[in-house]
Amino acid sequence: MKTTILTLAIALITVFDISQSAKAATGSKEISTILTDVSKISNIEVHGNVELYLSDGSADQVKVYNSYYSESALVQNENGVLRITSYTTQKLVVWVTASDLAKLEVYDNAQVKSFGKLSTIDLDVKLYNNASAQLEMDTFAANVTLHDRSKADLSGSVTDATVNYDQSSFLNITNFAASHLVKTVKTNRACLKETTEFASL
Repeated sequence: MKTTILTLAIALITVFDISQSAKAATGSKEISTILTDVSKISNIEVHGNVELYLSDGSADQVKVYNSYYSESALVQNENGVLRITSYTTQKLVVWVTASDLAKLEVYDNAQVKSFGKLSTIDLDVKLYNNASAQLEMDTFAANVTLHDRSKADLSGSVTDATVNYDQSSFLNITNFAASHLVKTVKTNRACLKETTEFASL
């Protein structure tokens, strides 16, 4: 009972934090739009000045914490691909719930943060430019690629993980556990590959 109450309290605090972040991004009044015409999101592309919160759920949903229709922003869902783009000076704050996410591509100065664990079978994450991601994963397989000066803070547990990153990028896997991990860093001259395996008990 205490565990259930504690879990509920943490969830409410996290939702409140996201709401406060959205209020800070949009001003004193919270303006939000829920997009109802989204379904079967398997791939998310994020471009520009966007702060994306990502969570698992039984149904796909997109909530935009700005009056983005009046801004130069785009949130579009087509053939399973959700594209989120904004090049305004204020961050476009978006919360996406996806039931079957397989691919995540993040560009420019966009930020992605998971809200709870991302539980998928196979997740492919690619970061470019100065993009950053804080992801807690609970997946069978994960493929993470960092280009340029992108940053990734990974946590959780994965059975098979492949991480490729440029020497100029930043990777934190202190709280990331993988039964089989292949880590490759690309330098100016060569690629250095490291494989780690842990026997499961």
